[in-house]
Parts: sequence; structure tokens; C-alpha cells
Amino acid sequence: MENIVKISVRELVEYVFREGSIDLRFQARSSMTLGTRLHQKLQKEYKDGDEKEVFLKGEEVIEDILYQIEGRCDGIHYDGEEVMVEEIKSTAKSLDQIESGSRVHWAQGECYAYLLAKEKQLTKVGVQLTYIEVESEETKSFNHMYTIEELEGIVNEILIAYTPFAFVLLSNQEDKRKSIGELGFPYPSYRKGQKKLAGAVYKTVSESKSLYANAPTGTGKTISTLFPTIKAAKEGNSRWYYVTAKTITRTVAEEAMLLLERKGLSQRTVTLTAKDKICFKEETICQKEYCEYANGYYDRINEALIDILSNETVITRPIVETYANKHKVCPFEYSIDLSYLVDGVICDYNYIFDPKVSLKRMSEESKKRTTLLIDEAHNLVGRGREMYSATLKKSAFLEIKRMYPDHKALKQRITAVNKQFLRLKNEQGEDVRNDLDTELLDELESFIEIAEKSLGEGDMSEEFLQLYFDALGFVRIAHLFSSEHRFVINLSSNELEVKLYCMDPSNLIKHITNSYHSSVFFSATLHPFSYYFQQLGGGEEDYRFLIPSPFEKEQWQIGIHPISTRFKDRQRTLSSITRSIEETFNQYKGNYLVFFSSYAYMQEAFEEMNEKSLDAVLMIQESNMKEDAREAFLQEFRSGRECPVIGFAVLGGIFSEGIDLKGDRLEGVIVIGVGLPQPSKEQEIIKDYFNEMGKNGYDYAYVYPGLNKVFQSGGRLIRSEEDRGVLKLVDDRYLTPKYQSLLLDEWKDFRIFT
Repeated sequence: MENIVKISVRELVEYVFREGSIDLRFQARSSMTLGTRLHQKLQKEYKDGDEKEVFLKGEEVIEDILYQIEGRCDGIHYDGEEVMVEEIKSTAKSLDQIESGSRVHWAQGECYAYLLAKEKQLTKVGVQLTYIEVESEETKSFNHMYTIEELEGIVNEILIAYTPFAFVLLSNQEDKRKSIGELGFPYPSYRKGQKKLAGAVYKTVSESKSLYANAPTGTGKTISTLFPTIKAAKEGNSRWYYVTAKTITRTVAEEAMLLLERKGLSQRTVTLTAKDKICFKEETICQKEYCEYANGYYDRINEALIDILSNETVITRPIVETYANKHKVCPFEYSIDLSYLVDGVICDYNYIFDPKVSLKRMSEESKKRTTLLIDEAHNLVGRGREMYSATLKKSAFLEIKRMYPDHKALKQRITAVNKQFLRLKNEQGEDVRNDLDTELLDELESFIEIAEKSLGEGDMSEEFLQLYFDALGFVRIAHLFSSEHRFVINLSSNELEVKLYCMDPSNLIKHITNSYHSSVFFSATLHPFSYYFQQLGGGEEDYRFLIPSPFEKEQWQIGIHPISTRFKDRQRTLSSITRSIEETFNQYKGNYLVFFSSYAYMQEAFEEMNEKSLDAVLMIQESNMKEDAREAFLQEFRSGRECPVIGFAVLGGIFSEGIDLKGDRLEGVIVIGVGLPQPSKEQEIIKDYFNEMGKNGYDYAYVYPGLNKVFQSGGRLIRSEEDRGVLKLVDDRYLTPKYQSLLLDEWKDFRIFT
């Protein structure tokens, strides 16, 4: 039989019986761990001969579909001839409020009972539904005995209800399978190096390996990774996630999918947009009383899913919003639900790598069918450090204590946490430690327990909720704490901050990617390659791929002007730097981007340039620019302007990567400085850590991250085979042996300005 649907019991019954509203007033984030502990507590009381965590599977045919159903039931009790399947559910509700049990929970137990009855050829099987109250740990059970005929009827009814949805999924899967077989590369020919990259990706995905690829600008990385990943799909049953740090690169991936679709591909993809950006309401309050899209969400979501999956392929943000409005469902939760059903997902790094927000419902089996395509992978090093670090401030706890003076239990727990902060303040120990402070952690866990109870009982302030999440995040990172972390204490006159700081995210990134079928890390600037290969978790078994730039050296006019941009010299050399910018502009007229290492430095140069008589419009990047302001900034870089534009921007900022200003929209790029991060305690911790590892700690903490910003900014200049342009690097360090050895090959043919 061709129509085969493999589905878990839980997935099946939740689709058929879920109902009601989204209510994220509060959900205890520690409840999953707590639920597991309570399950195990009950299972330990089983008598001899009873079984726990029993895997069951079976097959049923409905309307020409062979359903392969499987799942793991909590327990099976044997009492003489009587057999009883037990389903255990932990609940924050009072047991008095539970009168007969949830239909979805009964259905889960009934499916397990049917699978067991068929397997053991039983004529009768009972279901015991046991609820355990989280706070009191008391239990309440409901029992019902079924004949095999009754169970068969119930399971068939459930499958009949699921079948319209199954037919949509099967039809889409068959269309996908056929289209992949016939799909060719969507361009008449490959660019230089592009075929080799596509081949490397195909080999990597086919062999379930990892690939680290440095593919310079112009290679066509997006199509060179998506196309072979899709072609490597076996029987149309594999999935992919295209993850990136920037909105603009998500758009490029969508455009690549639309191009493949025009060439005959039939595949469903969805783009995930952050909740606060896609929410239809003024405030993101996910409660039925406030939001009509949350109210009754689960009553309408199945129809909404069938509708969009029957009619759309490349599901972008506007399409999600259109269908969400049509069916009155929350657009964010809608897109998350879709992400588990489609072939491809385009999203931010955090949905995969961040322990606070990663997609928790993705099963291990689903991960093993999923390839990760990690775009602009150089960004994942810094983002990884952020995602695997956590910070808490003493003042935040004292503020909540002041806000709730009559909450005795809460006040007690915050006092205990504050006592640990004071102890750390008074201890004359190291402010950077290799070990966790277990006393502080114990008190934080007690605070979280009380906070969850308080949040569950009623409305608490946003500040309280934020502190709860911060404390929970801190404890979560503490569970990941390893030799790659440091416990850092930052003390000022009016604040004490403790931080779990991740210096090297490589092992944690590797731990995540190991769960997936395959991973492809790619960027135009994995340079120096050995640094990024190590920091992104590369190992001996992984593939490496480096190709030269597809562009000719003649397309670049590279210049180095050896002026000091060191902080101590900036006032002295500022006039020389602005004169260098002016001379380059006057020699090669056109639109320019000029990059600086900080806003303050940029502002000083901008003000001095404004005093010059230049035939140009000067613009400056502002901090926290909104999307419309960014777009307006870029739109000024028009072809054939009578009065060219010079844009001042920050290295590593929003205009230094992910933007395409092709042709004469950009005549030149000038980079002021070598992009070194500001000296800080954290950067010094990284430096010391890698020095201890036998590497050059200064390079790891400062030189390599700084140069990456330079490479990204310079990479804005040449975007196609037709582009020509001027790149000027202003700093005397570019002429030192270290920086000379680290320059990109296409930048090494330069002239020196004096």
C-alpha cells in the first residue's frame, strides 16, 4: 500500500480532540521536569509483574491509508485475568476541579489499550487515568473497562476524523517526491565554484555528515545549499531548517524557494517571525479575554492548517498573516504549528540553538530526518556565547521584594537569594571562577518554585515575570555549565551582577547539531577557517570546504592607508582620516559606505566631514534604527545619482552584512580601523581561556572577531561579476605581518597611500 502514515498516539489524539483557547497567562517552565519526577514516583509503587514505559505499536487501514500507530504508555497493571493500561498526568489544578478526566487523555489511554489488546490478543483491556496534583502530590484515578470491539470502534473513529488531514499531507508528500526527481538546477549554468559547493552539500546530506564551508560572496550560497539538500531527500520524507541571524537572509532563502518552485518544485515551507513582530494586537498578551485570536484557537486551528497546506507552498509572513486573519487564529502559534508539518522552515538561530526558545515539540525521530542549513555561520559564534550565558542582578530581586511587601513566602525566598548575593559581595575571592556557586543556585531554585506558584495563582507584574524567566534561564544555563564557562561577579557601587559566561560555545553547538540528520555551516567569511571550524564545533570526522572568490582581482581596487586608529591616537589622527575619505571620494566619484568601530568615533568623523565642501549627501546610521528607517537609508544608494551619497555606518552593524548594493549603487567602501571589540572583562576572560588552551588568546578574543567585521563590511562592495569598486582599509596595522597573513586573498594586491 502506497498511502502509509506513521503517527504517534499523542500526535493523533491531540489533533482530533484539542479544543479551547491559548492562555499563556503563565505556564510553569519547570513543569516538564517536575512531571517526569511525579510520573516516576507513581511508577515506583507498581507491584511485581506490572510494567512501566511500555512501547506499543500497531497498524490500521482507513480509506486506503495504512496507519502505523505507535507510542509509549506510562504503565500496564496485571491483576489476575484483568489488564489495565495507565495514563498518568501531572496537573497544577486542584483534584476537586477534575470530575471525569480530559477527553484527549482518555483517547490516549484508549489507543494504547487497543494496541495492547491487538498485540496480546486480549478480549478486554481497562484504562486507568491518574491525575497527580503538583503541589500536594496527591492522586485521583478514573477507571473504565473496554471490550476489544469497543476499543476498535473508538480508534477507528479517531482515525476517520484525522483522515482528511492525512490525505492533504500524503498528497503534498507525493507531489514533492515527484517534483524532486524532475528538478534541475534553476539557472542555465553554475557560477565559478558553485557546482563544487552544491556537490559537497549533496554528499554531506546523503552521508548524514556535517560540512563547514567558506564560500565567498558571489558563490550563490543560498541556492547552492538549498538545491542539493532538497535533491538529496530520500522518498520525499526528509526535512530542512534554513537558520540565520538576519531578516534579510531569510528573505533571500524565500526567494530561492520561489525560484525552485517556478522550475517545478512542489514543497511546503514556512518562515517563522518573532512573536512581537507578527502579533496582530498592540500588546502580546496571549489570553482569551484580551485576544480574539487566542480565544478558541484550538477549535479553529485544524481547519486553518488544512486550508493553508492545501493552497500554499512558500508560506511567508504575509501569507501566514492572511490565513491567520481568515481563520481568526494567532499568527505566531499558527506558524509554529505549521513548522512541524512542512518540508522546510526558514527561521532565526534561536529556534534551534537557544535552550530558552528552541522548538520543544520536535521529536528525536523528526530531528534525525532534518538537515540544518546554517547561513552566515560566523554569526553563530557570538550568538552562541549569548545563548549559553546568563546574568542576574541583585537589584532586580530587591525591586520585586519592595513591590510585594505582604507576600510572606516570596519575601522569604528573595531574602534568602539576597543573602547569597551579599555573601558573594563580602567574600574576598576571585571575581572570575571556574566553578558554580551551588549555594546561590539552591536558593534560586527555591525562588523559582515559589514564583511559579505565585504566577499560577494570579496576575503578577511584568517585572516579576521577567525576573522569574531570568532566574529560570540562569538555572537552565547552570545545568549546561562546563569547563567552557566561568562564574563571573561584577561589582559596582550600587549593583552586584552574577554571570554564567560561555567563552567557547563549540561543544554546546555540536551537542545540538549531533541530534540532526546533517548540518551545513556556511559563510563568506569563515576566515581564518581554523578559528571558526573549532568555535562552531568542527571535528576530525566533519567535511571542510574552502573555495576562492568567484570574482576577479581586477574588480577590486584595494588601498591601505596606514593611519593609527587606536583609541589613544584618535583625536590626533581624525583630520587625516577625514581627509583620506575626502581624497578617495574625489578621485572615484560615487556612492560610498564608510565603516567605523563605534558610534562615538563615527559621530566625530561625521561632524568633521560635514564641515567640508563635498559634492555629496552625508548620512549616518542611528542606533536602534527601525526597519523603515533602515530601508530609507539603503534606498538613498541609487544608481546614477547626480549628487552621490556617503553613508557612515558601524562595523558589525545592520549595514555591514546581508545587504546587496549592486552595480553603481555602491562605488566604494572605506573601513576605518581593524574592528577590535572594546576591551572588557568578558573579552579578557576569552583571551585567558584560549591562552590556557595553548592558542593565541588575544587573536581569539580580539583580532579574529574584529577582522570578521572588516571582511563582512568590505564584502558589501563586489556582489556580482559586473561590479567594480574601491576598498580602502585605514589603519597602520594592516601592514603588519599578522594582518597581512590574515587578509583575504582577493585583498592582497593593494597599493599603499601615504
